[in-house]
Formats: sequence, structure tokens, C-alpha cells
Amino acid sequence: MIQLLIGAASSGSGKTTFTMGLLRALARRGLIVQPFKCGPDYIDTQFHDIAAGRESVNLDTWMASPEHIRQVYAHYCHGADAAVIEGVMGLFDGYDRMQGSSAQIAALLDVPVLLVVNARSTAYSVAALLHGFRTFRPDVRIAGVVFNQVASESHYAFLKAAADDAGVPSLGWIPRTEGIEVPSRHLGLTIGLEQEISALADRAADLIERHRDGSWPLPFTATRASMVSDTDTPKSSVQPESLTQGEPSPMRIAVARDRAFNFAYRENLDRLGQMGRVVFFSPLAGDELPKNVDLVYLPGGYPELFAPQLALNRMLASQLVQYAENGGRIFAECGGMMYLGKSLTDQDGKVWPMAGVLPIECTMQGARLHLGYRSMTIGSTEFRGHEFHYSKIVQKGSGPNCTFWVQSNARGEKVDTELFRYRNVIAGYTHWYWGESDINAFWEL
Repeated sequence: MIQLLIGAASSGSGKTTFTMGLLRALARRGLIVQPFKCGPDYIDTQFHDIAAGRESVNLDTWMASPEHIRQVYAHYCHGADAAVIEGVMGLFDGYDRMQGSSAQIAALLDVPVLLVVNARSTAYSVAALLHGFRTFRPDVRIAGVVFNQVASESHYAFLKAAADDAGVPSLGWIPRTEGIEVPSRHLGLTIGLEQEISALADRAADLIERHRDGSWPLPFTATRASMVSDTDTPKSSVQPESLTQGEPSPMRIAVARDRAFNFAYRENLDRLGQMGRVVFFSPLAGDELPKNVDLVYLPGGYPELFAPQLALNRMLASQLVQYAENGGRIFAECGGMMYLGKSLTDQDGKVWPMAGVLPIECTMQGARLHLGYRSMTIGSTEFRGHEFHYSKIVQKGSGPNCTFWVQSNARGEKVDTELFRYRNVIAGYTHWYWGESDINAFWEL
């Protein structure tokens, strides 16, 4: 099968656009293409879904163990003709030198790297850059390069000569082209934007096919023997097309899933599917809370973009308050936590009533970016996750039923990101990964 990781010399080189185009180009050939994303990003994975027609899966060496990553990768590659992993930042950029980087994933999975280089302001000097990437870490195989932002065919000739002298095959180029920029990652996946992203994938695929050099992606073909065997995959894993429902169990788990709540790691959903029967509902569409549920999961997303619609669903708000006051378990992350608060102030200063479960008020005004890895230990279990948001809490109530825990970053330093517990409601800004642990441990706090 075809296996490759799309890396880059630095952020802003065009990895996401190129990855979307490659996913679409391979799918057009009738191949089953399984996309992956290095790191904790839950927005690029949605772009992959649209381009490939198959759900993308995160691979993060800080949030998950090496064994788990190899098992997840092998499992989701099962039945696919190609596996394409989009890297994060520059190839060797991690939270601690190479730790957490795309290069670490490539070495761990023994997957060749296709390097995307922004060539807008360079020519033969790129030989030194490519030589460095090729020789820096022998366990990271640079199998080829594609040049982006190329001015002309003559410009590409200089770049190709540089690649040849550096010992890196040049596999093509992308000309400077208007209209192939990825839309803002903070617009929310509306129907119109989904169509725009699909059209972008088509345009990028056309450029890739028109300017590819040679017979690639054949150089990235590898046998399945280079992967973890299917017998080594965790028995709890499921096919990406649908959630596995666990053995017959009285447990029912309600998961909010719509354009306002769509930041959920694939493996987290699978783990919930092993605990019981997962039922989806849409707060945005006006759905009520599913009946007779034992756990409600409200993932992150874009509640601020849909605040007027969410504010209208007073029935769900009332049901969530009653459910929480009666001791029902709710797990809410980032946007899900914001929805459980008393109110949400949008960027225009308008205040919208939310569910009113938590004694907090959130705002999008004057907010700044908060991001980074987070961890906390509960009993003997360390949970890891990632924080990424612009909103902030401006009012926080307290009382005998509301407690807070502070988390640490990847360096073990305390940060001001809190985790709330109100009765049996667990909520906070961090997107936690529990693909190889037990979410029930959070209620031991």
C-alpha cells in the first residue's frame, strides 16, 4: 500500500492544502485513502474527511503511548490502499526538540516523508536545506520533495537541480496560484464552507496531477509487512465507518454532534462505544436530551458561531439542568463547557443565554489564544490532552458543589487551566484523550 507523511521545513509551507489535494487525487483514482493527522489538531482532520471521504485519525506521541499509536495506525490502515499522514509545524518541531514532532511519528511508524518546501524566495540554496533534512536523522527517511509557490518552469528547473545535488528526488511543483488558500480554521464547518473546502481539494488535486514529476506516488508504496499486523491491533478498536456498540449493556451514552460540537477525537468515541450504546443528538437542531442516558458527552466546537440557535433550545437547557441536579454524569470540553455556562458573549458584545448548568459566564470579547498540552493525574491514571481556544471565563461562581483542579503543561509546569466538577459534571477547556484509558476515572476526583 501507499504510505507517506507530508512534512515541511516550517509552518506555512502549504502542508494542509497539499495534503487535501493529494487525498482527493488518490481518491479520484479509485483508491481507498485513510488520512491521519500528527498532533492534537481537530480542525485539519475535518478538512481531510471532506477531501478523502474517510474520517481522519489523530496520531499524537505526547497524548498516547508509542504502542497505542502503532496499533491505531495499523488498525485504520486495514482495508485501505493508501495512508497519508499530514504533519504538524516543521518536520522536526515538537514540544521538546523532536519529541511530539512529525519526524517522531515517521520514525515510529517507519513511514517515508514527502517534504513540502515553500520555494517563493529561494533557488539553488534549497540544496543545503534538503541535504540537512536528508542527513539529520537517518531513521527519518526523506523520500522526496515537492516545491510550493514556484514562479515558473525555469524556476522549478533550478530547484530540481538543487534537489538532485542534495540527493533528494524532486517529485513535482505547485505554481503560485490564487484561490488555493485554506479558509480560516475558526469559521466553523457550515454547509457553504464544506463545499468551498471540497472545491479547494479539487483545485489542489488538479495542480498536483498537472505538475507532478515522474510516476509517484509509487515510490511510497510499501508492503503491509512494514506495519503492525492486524493481530496486534487492540481488540477494542473499530472500523472508522461506524461506531462499535459494546456488548449488551444498560449503559447509554449521549454525544452532542453537529456543527457547533464537532471536536472529538476518533478514538475517544470508539472508547465510549465500548462502554455502552452511543446515541448522537444535536443541540443546534433543537434536539432534546436522549432519554435514559447514563453519560452525556459535550465535545468542543464552535458554540460562539451558533449562539443564537443554541440559545433558542430552552428545552434541552432545562433537561440538562435537571439531569445534572439529579446527579447525572456530564463530561464537557471547551465549547461544550461554554454551552453549559450561564451565558456566552459573542464578539459583537451580545449576550446569549446558555444551558445554565455551570456557574460560569464566557465571552469572546478581548480574548487571546490559549493553547498547549495539558496533563493531570487522577489516582494512578495520568490524563493528557490539549487546550486551544480564544474565549475566556469572565465570571466564575463557587460553592460547596463546585470544585476546581489545576493542570500542568508538557514541561510539568502548573498552568491556570482549570477543570471543574459540579456535582457529577466534569468540565474544562482541555480536550482530553482517553483512547487508551478510562474516562470514568474523572469521577474519582
